[in-house]
Amino acid sequence: MSTEPTYRDRLLDGIIALAREAGREIMQIYDQPEIGVRTKGDDTPVTIADMAAHRVISDGLSELTPDIPILSEESASIPFDERSRWQRYWLVDPLDGTREFISRNGEFTVNIALIDQGEPVLGVILVPVGGVCYFARRGMGAFKEVPGRPAQPIRCRELPQGRPLIVAGSRSHAGVSLQGFLDRVGDHTLVSVGSSLKSCMVAEGKADVYPRFGPTSEWDTAAAQCIVEEAGGQITDTQLVPLRYNTKDSLLNPHFLVFGDAAIDWTTLLD
Repeated sequence: MSTEPTYRDRLLDGIIALAREAGREIMQIYDQPEIGVRTKGDDTPVTIADMAAHRVISDGLSELTPDIPILSEESASIPFDERSRWQRYWLVDPLDGTREFISRNGEFTVNIALIDQGEPVLGVILVPVGGVCYFARRGMGAFKEVPGRPAQPIRCRELPQGRPLIVAGSRSHAGVSLQGFLDRVGDHTLVSVGSSLKSCMVAEGKADVYPRFGPTSEWDTAAAQCIVEEAGGQITDTQLVPLRYNTKDSLLNPHFLVFGDAAIDWTTLLD
């Protein structure tokens, strides 16, 4: 039997390498006293690190897969009339957690996903501070790679009856809706963290659920959704329907839940 890697194995390796290159670019700026913050038209911050990572990833993807279009947070003005014709495309958040980057708490990521007919089929999430990488490919499983060690499979955990829930919550975007969810949960531990790391916590069994009731965009969830699903969990809207991508003009997500144990009726905890 041939041990040669398949095209998609090589592709995944290439995307991981590209995410690491973007992470190094981000860290060069992170270590400088001036990170060049400005405000975009939607009142969200952007830094020179966001743009540097965007250029690295866009150039790299164009070289790796010249026939697959790219939609990045920093180039999101592509009209729906054009992107609605895409069967496959890259969906990228070059620096997820810009507020965490600005506050220098280390809780920011590089997110790269391959979308095929509205579903994420490959996902890579790199944590530039420390270099941990989460990745998955449809049908392959989900993995966590710590620098200097072989990648290890990760899995969501089932929730034994009577055990308090561990809830991952947004460090920068907590609100009244989250508090209402927590009140309905009852006994729980809340872990606040930035960026797509919340979904990664669910994927590796360190949290049971991540409820998000504030605005997010499709590039915030795509890579995480592939990883969570391959780890045995789900990312769904509040009706427990899996998120889909590039189905409408707006790139905003609905409110959503990330959870590991599908045996739980999570809708009972919603308002």
